[in-house]
Amino acid sequence: MSESTSNILQYRFDGPEDAPVLILGPSLGTTWHMWDRQVPELIKQWRVFRFDLPGHGGAPAYPAGSVGDLAARLLVTLDSLGVQRFGYAGCALGGAIGVELALRHPERLASLAVISASPRFGTADEFRQRGVIVRTNGLDPIARTSPDRWFTTGFAAAQPAITDWAVQMVRTTDPGCYISACEALATFDVRADLGSVGVPTLVLVGSDDKVTGPAEARTLVAGIPDARLAVVPGASHLVPVEQPAAVTDLLVRHFSTAWQPGYVESSTGQIAIPAAPVKPVLAAAPQQPPQSVPIAEIAPAVVVPPQTNGRPDPYDAGIKVRREVLGDAHVDRALAQADEFSGDFQEFITRYAWGEIWDRPGLDRRSRSCVTLTALVAGGHLEELAFHVRAALRNGLTPVEIKEVLLQAAVYCGVPAANSAFKVAQQVIKEETTPVE
Repeated sequence: MSESTSNILQYRFDGPEDAPVLILGPSLGTTWHMWDRQVPELIKQWRVFRFDLPGHGGAPAYPAGSVGDLAARLLVTLDSLGVQRFGYAGCALGGAIGVELALRHPERLASLAVISASPRFGTADEFRQRGVIVRTNGLDPIARTSPDRWFTTGFAAAQPAITDWAVQMVRTTDPGCYISACEALATFDVRADLGSVGVPTLVLVGSDDKVTGPAEARTLVAGIPDARLAVVPGASHLVPVEQPAAVTDLLVRHFSTAWQPGYVESSTGQIAIPAAPVKPVLAAAPQQPPQSVPIAEIAPAVVVPPQTNGRPDPYDAGIKVRREVLGDAHVDRALAQADEFSGDFQEFITRYAWGEIWDRPGLDRRSRSCVTLTALVAGGHLEELAFHVRAALRNGLTPVEIKEVLLQAAVYCGVPAANSAFKVAQQVIKEETTPVE
């Protein structure tokens, strides 16, 4: 397969060829079929384009490790089809792709709907831990618990066929692509950039969503100019599946009334978009049936901090890498415990160990974990070994590979040192790879 082929997403069109294009983006672990019940109504006005994430729904398994990469692949796919301007609605990870498009490629986007999403999805630790679980146990533990995350209890009990469909959808996903998608969510954080979103935006959320609920939705609305909030009662995370009629009605209303036209700038021939309007303060919406009424809440945009110039301080790269490798919880504890005596040391290791060495391109993080584990065994640093075993799992080493590193260390560093290391690693691996039921 050529590189260009690997960048093309699996897709399908529905609706009249001469209608404006409306894209529907899926959530992590789902396929384009999550939108099946919206399509019949939407194709009355739009040519609906649906796509699968890499390795989902039988799509080719070319992992994408960032939301920006997924957005770029979507644009490559659209370019190959001659689609230049479109509306976009996405759920969860699909919603993150929509925000990325609005920030990096606003000239392509006519209108945006962000569903069950957040400017930052939980913590990076949570998603990297999920990757460790999948790498060790496969997708079955994630699949079995997906209905609990996606649906309200009543819906799951009343709709066993849909619940089973959800479980099978996750089980048939490529594990490597699922792990990469978790990494994409772990690194996604656009909280400081929301004020730059310049297209009309609907933020839609289920009232009972425990994954990215109304609080996260209100954060999006507060930061995005010209954004409105719709809360769908009686729905959890996969709200287009659980309350399809309400979601369809909201999407039709939004895209029918908030489709921002592009225009061609005469001197350059480039497509441009008008500036985002000043956000108005609206009166409360009138009472209507709870299944279809959007609840509008408007708030000021976030101020985007200025960018600095020059060579970045290695401390900035170091704290980023340190958090990605060791986890936010560990780094937060270390920094919180620092005082006047130890603070300089924390700054030293962040700047030089993590910013200068771990951030060098010569070795990937898997290789650096192997080197670090061996060095810690040789030095007998068992406390450090414990959290670097956790780091090795996060960096992609499997328990089998960690075992091989320790066996190699036993030959060159000594059996007693390796014996102690095996005890530490065994406990850490058990804690980190046992799925939570």
